[in-house]
Amino acid sequence: MSGRIPIEDISPVVACGRYPAKAVVSEQVPITATVYREGHEAVGCNVVWRGPDRKRRPFTRMSLVAPGTDRWRAEIVPDAVGRWTFTIEAWSDPYLTWKDAIEKKIEAGQEAEDLYNDLEEGARILVRAALAAIRAQDRERRARLFAAATALRDDSLDLAHRVAPALELADVMWQHPVRDLVTRSATYSIWVDRERALFSAWYEFFPRSEGAVVPEPGSEAVGPPVHGTFLTAAERLPAIAAMGFDVVYLPPIHPIGKINRKGPNNSLVAGPYDVGSPWAIGSDEGGHDAIHPQLGTLEDFREFVNRARQLGLEVAMDLALQCAPDHPWVKEHPEWFTTRADGSIAYAENPPKKYQDIYPLNFDNDPEGIYAEVRRIVTYWIQQGIQIFRVDNPHTKPVSFWHRLIWDIKSKHPDVLFLSEAFTRPAMLKGLAKIGFTQSYTYFTWRTTKAELTDYCTELVDCLDFLRPNFWVNTPDILHATLQHGGPPMFKIRAVLASMLSSNWGMYSGYELYEHVARPGTEEYLDSEKYQLRPRDWARAAAEHRTLAPFITRLNEIRRANPALHRMRNLRFHWIDNDAMLCWSKRDDRTGNAVLVVCLLDPHNVHWGNTSLDMPALGFDWHERFLVRDELTGATYEWGQHNAVRLDPHYEPAHIFTIHPLT
Repeated sequence: MSGRIPIEDISPVVACGRYPAKAVVSEQVPITATVYREGHEAVGCNVVWRGPDRKRRPFTRMSLVAPGTDRWRAEIVPDAVGRWTFTIEAWSDPYLTWKDAIEKKIEAGQEAEDLYNDLEEGARILVRAALAAIRAQDRERRARLFAAATALRDDSLDLAHRVAPALELADVMWQHPVRDLVTRSATYSIWVDRERALFSAWYEFFPRSEGAVVPEPGSEAVGPPVHGTFLTAAERLPAIAAMGFDVVYLPPIHPIGKINRKGPNNSLVAGPYDVGSPWAIGSDEGGHDAIHPQLGTLEDFREFVNRARQLGLEVAMDLALQCAPDHPWVKEHPEWFTTRADGSIAYAENPPKKYQDIYPLNFDNDPEGIYAEVRRIVTYWIQQGIQIFRVDNPHTKPVSFWHRLIWDIKSKHPDVLFLSEAFTRPAMLKGLAKIGFTQSYTYFTWRTTKAELTDYCTELVDCLDFLRPNFWVNTPDILHATLQHGGPPMFKIRAVLASMLSSNWGMYSGYELYEHVARPGTEEYLDSEKYQLRPRDWARAAAEHRTLAPFITRLNEIRRANPALHRMRNLRFHWIDNDAMLCWSKRDDRTGNAVLVVCLLDPHNVHWGNTSLDMPALGFDWHERFLVRDELTGATYEWGQHNAVRLDPHYEPAHIFTIHPLT
């Protein structure tokens, strides 16, 4: 900071400015700071912000958050992807100081002869402002300012008429102030991504299972199962798009290791037809820049990506930096791995779990060589049409590696997004977000009670300057106990919570079929698709009404139709007297669009609850009433601050209300 007016507690600033804050194109980004000075003179401040083109954007003055707080706020709305910068300028405001003083003196009964100095000082301030208007070639503003200055000096007028023109210029002087003692803060960065970074719905599925044919246990069929391909998987894309998803995430599509290949349910011995885990990457058929030959060719993959794009879907690719024992890197670069005392290469472990089919990279052995190869691989897949990478277990690799890689890639390909799959300690999860990951998996899956959900979401809202949560209801690794035992109502409940609390959410294939059988004593699916083909009869499930797809479709329709749901900064919780119910809202200030949700957390029983709504958070005064329309059922009610709510988990376990004023 240079100057004499203190500027403190600036936001958004990440790690003291070491890393850029995050925003997306067209997002209203709040800029705040504490600004104060000695004495009674008025202080003003503004944001100087520049886009990736380095051009200065329009003058943006900051306003007090509340009288007496010395906390100032403004909003900027970036309009391009790339690195933006902002600086806070604080200054003494002679016009506001003069205006406040003369109004008080006139109110106290002082006459013109007592106010000679005040009137002349006011005229001089207006002349300074008029000279600035001349430089800006603003003739109308110049004329008004000179006229008001002349009136202040005209002793033929009574006091009221001398002062009135100057006081009427308050709006003009707010936008075009006279500034003294200008003090500037340090300059801070905001990285602005495209909209999908902040608002997206993800769907994960295994291409190898789509169109696959697996002999039924005990059948007379012999021989290998029929493996799905990109061609057969593309037939699933229209249904995914119809459910309203934006991103299709594919587990690794590379050749799968043959040495130490795992069998069904993570068994150590694989049979001759077992397909293995896609995360055991690499074999004599290729590594991270190759495609599993049973999925098809590179041209087939490109066609799959193009077909998804035609349907409004983006394909997200898995970036898993690990190798099977027969990955080409093991022979070509043995120095990239950890050698144990007996001369063998160490496989991955998360005690007591063992992953004999995976060799982790050692990033302290030839870090430059590993970095160059990973950068080459990421660039290669970008050239094939990929702009989103879901990164597997980034918390097991150096944070500095990711920081370098992400910004290297984004400097050349600013539209590329990275999702961090780091189910790890909070400091690491947040640290990865700070250094550049676009989105982050979270602990949402394990937050199930009202208190847990409220506390956790409140914590996340406080981190949104650098962390964008993505709420997943399930993954191939995670089938939470609530889904194992909660029945179909719980599948609805978790989908409502994920899609309405967070602006980014996702689900893994099979969720819409209520798949809920776990390996005993675990959160892992029985007969996990990670280790075997798992074809699903989608048509039969739809014909027999055994699918959640229509409900998922409706949730995504509601999300797209309501701008309030495109953000998470606006999340507000409301009091409800039943701990089996959660109540929250989101409101978009630009459009006035507001959504209010009441969701049941108990999948088994009918519950009643009584709300006490934070009315200003919904855009109303405390006494007002309004209409709510349930976007799930179409029912309409008249509501106010206090309302009784009944929810039946076997009918609909949630109200998703859009709010409308009474006509």
